Formats: sequence, structure tokens, C-alpha cells
Amino acid sequence: MIEGTKQWTMKQVINYLEKDPLKNIPKLLNIADKIAINERDKRVIQRIRNISGDPDNNWNILINRFFTELNPNSRKKIITNYFINSIMVGIPKKNKLQEVHDCNIPWAILIDPTTACNLKCTGCWAAEYDKHDNLSFETIDRIISEGKELGIYMYIYSGGEPLSRKKDIIKLAEKHDDCMFLSFTNGTLVDEVFAKELARVGNFALAISVEGFEEETDMRRGKGTYNKVMDAMTLLKNEGVPFGFSTCYHKYNTDVVGSNEYIDMLIDKGALFGWYFTYIPIGKDAVVDLIATPEQREYMYHKVREIRETKECFVLDFWNDGEYVNGCIAGGKNYFHINASGDVEPCAFIHYSDTNIHDVSLLEALKSPLFRQYRQNQPFNSNHLKPCPLFDNPEKLRDMVNKTNAVSTQPIDEESVEDLTAKCEDAAKAWTPVAEVLWNKRNR
Repeated sequence: MIEGTKQWTMKQVINYLEKDPLKNIPKLLNIADKIAINERDKRVIQRIRNISGDPDNNWNILINRFFTELNPNSRKKIITNYFINSIMVGIPKKNKLQEVHDCNIPWAILIDPTTACNLKCTGCWAAEYDKHDNLSFETIDRIISEGKELGIYMYIYSGGEPLSRKKDIIKLAEKHDDCMFLSFTNGTLVDEVFAKELARVGNFALAISVEGFEEETDMRRGKGTYNKVMDAMTLLKNEGVPFGFSTCYHKYNTDVVGSNEYIDMLIDKGALFGWYFTYIPIGKDAVVDLIATPEQREYMYHKVREIRETKECFVLDFWNDGEYVNGCIAGGKNYFHINASGDVEPCAFIHYSDTNIHDVSLLEALKSPLFRQYRQNQPFNSNHLKPCPLFDNPEKLRDMVNKTNAVSTQPIDEESVEDLTAKCEDAAKAWTPVAEVLWNKRNR
């Protein structure tokens, strides 16, 4: 019944999109109303209906950007694969199955196709990886196929630099034409040919790493990187390919990356969305001095909310948005990570594992002892502005790793969980009083 409704919906959506998408938004929302299953989806649809009638609303402007700046193929694939397959069909399916199997089943899977990278960024753990680890096309294909059986239609690539596997990731997007793909990338390998390939497949978006303007970006990523990133954004915008930005804020760039000038520049370049991450000192030689101060983290807490209310770009903060998702989203709750060696990790920032995808099915991996510990202990703090078991509650990660005998997956500089969490203790203690004040104000 659900599959039949989905197919009918896709045909109707495509029909309206091929005509006059902006004029037909009310009809598209009526279709969404008919297949919305839970109250959350219905509330989202109603909110879109409300803002679509206000021409000055920043979200309305963002919707208009979606329909006017993207090529028709990408628009269709985002609506059918992301909003319908992944959210409206996939989430209810995975929610039912996780009750059946008594384990977390995520909305998205983060996969490292390779550890190879053409940059060596300060503070990035991937810079220390063995550059020869790769997940084969067949293994990634199996992960996606098994994921779809569980209701997972969203797949995200990280690395290393995923675009060093351009042919394989395009081929996977073609084969799994009902899924949506996103790749985090440094952007330096985007050329005109690849931009056209992304436009052709339609179901592939990029999140391009940028650390501020030229000075801030090149400080961590190397001289000339910023200009290459700007060139990549121009190519993608010209082809109508969906893309956003991925920004790590730290002690030396927070004021810049939270500024209106920075966001306005990225919007002008064509970014439709953005991810903010705070710097985490992973790896034995990680630069602890880059950790943002509590005042800087609070600044980003307010700035991200301000941007969402005023700018035509959808932004998220991986840590400070814990209040909207009931704390930590890792360990298969909303996502998990598979590295290029096949190690199944609860989070891209938690490099410990007790399972390898080469030895087990996807469902068996989600039932591993470490993932069961995550399910049992989430949320890790009743204050969801302290969601992380590493950066905000380091004692929680130590306990889970030691209980399950999970091992370090850092390939060169294996780091004990005691050493890693020790580097985060001071930051967690310093953030706690700030987070308490913010949380109490929110819940007053």
C-alpha cells in the first residue's frame, strides 16, 4: 500500500514540477498532506504552507531559490528521493523495524569510500590515515542495498576525500536512483566535467568544507585552497547542482564564520544549506589549542538560530542543535559511520569499534554491543545542549568503550579512550555552566 502510494505521489510530483513549480507549490503540499503519516510531517507541511504566502519570509525565499537555482533533474530527485523516500516513507519504516529488532536503525549512513586525501589540514585526523584504505564498490553497494531494506535512503560520504573516487560514487548514485547522496568534500577536485555529472544523476549534493574567508581557510587547509573552493562553487551553481558548506569553528575563526558577511557570501555563491561543527581534538597529536572557548560556542548557539530566522540558507549545528533531536544522534539513532577499513563506528568523531562490516550484515552491525550501549544510554545528558558522550560527557564514552572492549580504529596513532577523553575534560567542565544557563532559559 505504501509503495503504491509512493509511486503515485512521485508521478504527481514530477508532473507538477515539469510545469510551473512555484505556482504549483500549493498542489504539491496537498499531495504531501495525503501521504503524511505522523504529526511531525504534518506540522512541517503546514509550516511550509504558512511561509509560502509571505514573500519576505527568509524560508520562502529559500524555497524560491530551490526552484529557481537548481536544475530540474536535481529538484525532482530531492523531492522524490529525500522528502518522499527518505523522510515520508523511510522514517516510518525504519521506526517500525527498530522496534521489531530492538536496536537503533538510522535515517542516514555516513561512509568513507577512501582514506586518500589531497590535502593535509591542521587538526584533521584523516591527515594521519593510511592513504591506501578503500571500501570496494561492491561493499558500498551491499551496504546501500541492505540499508534500503531497513528504510534508509540517505547516504553521506566522508573521508579522506570522497571525490578521489568520483567514478564509483557517481555509479552508485546511478544504481541506487531511489536514494539521496551527499558528500563532504574539500571541493578542490570539483571540475566542470564532474559538476555536469552531478547535474545528470540529480540525486547527489555536496557539502564543501570552508573555514572562513581566504585567510582562515588557507590557515588550516593550505595556501590556494580558498580560491579553489570558490571556483568549485561557481561551477556547481552554473550547473544547478545542490550544494552547501561545512564549517568547523574553532578558537581562531569563530567570529568570522558566524558573521553575516560570511553567510551572505556563501549564499551569493549558491549555498542552500550549511553544517557547523566545533573542533574536536581527535588523534594523539591533535592541536588542543584549537578548541573553541565556551563563549565562542555560546556565540555560535545564538548565531545559528539567528541565521535560521533571517537568512535564505538552512544551517545546522552538529552539537548545539541537540535540543531539537533529543541529544546525541549517533550510534544508529539517526546516523552512524563506516570507515574505509570497514570498521563500524557510532560516530564520525568516535573512532572506536567492535564490529567490521566485512564480517557482518548491516543489521548485525547495528546490534553490536557498542551500539546497544548507545541505545541504552541515550540521551547522555538531560540537558540536550550537552549531547555528546565525548565532548560534553567524556565519562560516558569511557564507560561504553570499556564495557564493550571496543578498540581504537585510528590506523596510525591508536589512542586509548582514556587519553582521548582526558583532552576533552576541561572543555566539558567549562561548557557545563554556560549550557545550564541556556537550557534553563529555554525551558523556563
